[in-house]
Amino acid sequence: MEPSTKVSEKQLYEIWENRSFNDNLTTVTGEKITVIDVGVYDPDLSGPDFKNARIRIGNIMYVGDIEIDTNYNGWKSHGHNIDKNFNKTILHLCLFNKYNQPFVYTKDGRKVPTACLSDYVEPEKLKNFQEHTTTVPAGNNKIKCKSVSHFVTDGEKEVILKDLAKNRLQKKCDRIYHRLKELSFVKSNYVVNEPVLHYELDEGYQDKDFDAEEFADKKIWQQLFYEQLFEALGYSKNKTIMLSLAKAVDLNFIERLGKDEKILEYIESALFNIAGIIPDIKTFSEPSNYMQTISDDWEILKRIYDGQTFNETEWYFFKLRPQNFPTLRIAGGARFIKAILYEELIEKIIKKFIEIKNVNVLLNSVRSLFVVKARGYWSDHYIFEKKANTKIKYFVGVSRANEILINVLLPFFSVYFDVFPNEDASRKLLKLYNILDQTTENRIVKEVAEGIHMGNYTKSAVYTQGMLELFRSFCSKDKCLECEIGKQLFD
Repeated sequence: MEPSTKVSEKQLYEIWENRSFNDNLTTVTGEKITVIDVGVYDPDLSGPDFKNARIRIGNIMYVGDIEIDTNYNGWKSHGHNIDKNFNKTILHLCLFNKYNQPFVYTKDGRKVPTACLSDYVEPEKLKNFQEHTTTVPAGNNKIKCKSVSHFVTDGEKEVILKDLAKNRLQKKCDRIYHRLKELSFVKSNYVVNEPVLHYELDEGYQDKDFDAEEFADKKIWQQLFYEQLFEALGYSKNKTIMLSLAKAVDLNFIERLGKDEKILEYIESALFNIAGIIPDIKTFSEPSNYMQTISDDWEILKRIYDGQTFNETEWYFFKLRPQNFPTLRIAGGARFIKAILYEELIEKIIKKFIEIKNVNVLLNSVRSLFVVKARGYWSDHYIFEKKANTKIKYFVGVSRANEILINVLLPFFSVYFDVFPNEDASRKLLKLYNILDQTTENRIVKEVAEGIHMGNYTKSAVYTQGMLELFRSFCSKDKCLECEIGKQLFD
């Protein structure tokens, strides 16, 4: 393929997401690449194009980010080599690599393999991409059908959005189930803890059939739920590092801290110190009792911790509302850990789904488990050693609890009630999806709602989830001719 071929990076994203390359994909050095999960494309985040991908290079499984550039030199010309947001990149993909350069380097000096897509994508497919994008009306709006979408009835759009919402939920379920299999397999075959960035899995893992008995260990479900909750608490800016923190400070380590009246204090000490957020106590002439206590605790606890640690520079505080600072989210997360391990949080939820018949009562009852009131030191601090001007009422309020129900509870228990079949509970989950309110505003949802003239539907979770899926799978990728709305308008 000639370098003069005009292919946009958006088209390359589509090639990657749809796996429109042949099975012989290798790095420039010739190592076989097996794609397990292409990751999640999120255009709102600064950093690599796809987050949380899973690939195997040779015999080693990697979990991290994928960056895609048209040309190999895009890595440097775009400044990725000096941007800490790209430190977790595990593969650099490009269409052209004139001098067959095998690697790029992250800001922290880590070597990342490069693969050149031009040898593995059929020219005809690229031609098709170009033809499709040229048949869609031009314009600056991301929602290309904005001026004509009213020709599709609201009733038709309702059906389309609900189908998209189901697709979005299924993608979340697939991701959770994949992680469940990993946790089960690693627990059964490895004694050591799983490193955060990569770990080795047996060749037979991908072809292995799992049955319910292999998922019977409740510790696997507890760790999975813990990871999903922490990722949700991280919002868009800190979700990746919150997930990494949950994997590093796993429940096997937490259980070693004991379960006496000081367990919450120990959990907070471990989380804040391993996260790298707590400042050096020596820089304060009169540190608070809380900071002194969790610093002293860590001097003891660190003797039994040998996992990954993080740095304050890896966390986002800038331009976040103080209520969303990772300090408060970690403090709230510590209480979820305690609830999962010692207060049977998962078992309580299962019991509610089995026993409560009225779905509205079920919704309120389950949601109450995820509303966490602020207490102690963090009820009047957003950051260490600086008092807030007003009292902080909640670590996790009703709005965030709703988001957790949508992004964690629904897919997690959909998988659970599929592995351990309970049709009645599964039906209740779907009913919850349809009655959940959307209590937070989202810029993408607002843009899509205006674009397809569905502004009155932004308070319903199922429709807003459908709008997000519409944007991410079609609008943002100019796939209008594959969209059920676009087909009626442009075909």
